[in-house]
Amino acid sequence: MQAKKGDAVKVHYTGRLDDGSVFDSSESRQPLGFTLGDGNMIKGFDAAVYGMVIGDKKTVVIPAVEAYGERREDMMIDVPRTQVPPHIQPEIGLELVLEGGGGQPMPVVIIHVDDEKIILDANHQLAGKDLIFDIELVAIN
Repeated sequence: MQAKKGDAVKVHYTGRLDDGSVFDSSESRQPLGFTLGDGNMIKGFDAAVYGMVIGDKKTVVIPAVEAYGERREDMMIDVPRTQVPPHIQPEIGLELVLEGGGGQPMPVVIIHVDDEKIILDANHQLAGKDLIFDIELVAIN
């Protein structure tokens, strides 16, 4: 049986960047389960699983636009130093979680610090990057 839209599937995967570094893997964990076409996976990953049968393995390159999108300048947030809570010592690379619209957590990274302001980057850490996935379909329900 081939995987199709609406199927609950389980996959083992390893995600790599162009330089070969691994950013995520299900190795030594339970396989990743999701429903094909429900919008919870990045577009390119979801599309790669369509048509696979249990036991199939494949390697796919997912362009940034079908993964986490391109980096966006409008996701850079300038914050005046006077608005930085006193318990936070801003430094480049510090990861914070803000409350986004609707109360959802929004992870950000400080990318600039000076006497006047800090700049937060709210882009996903993999935005702007092509991703390489090794995928093995292990179950269709």
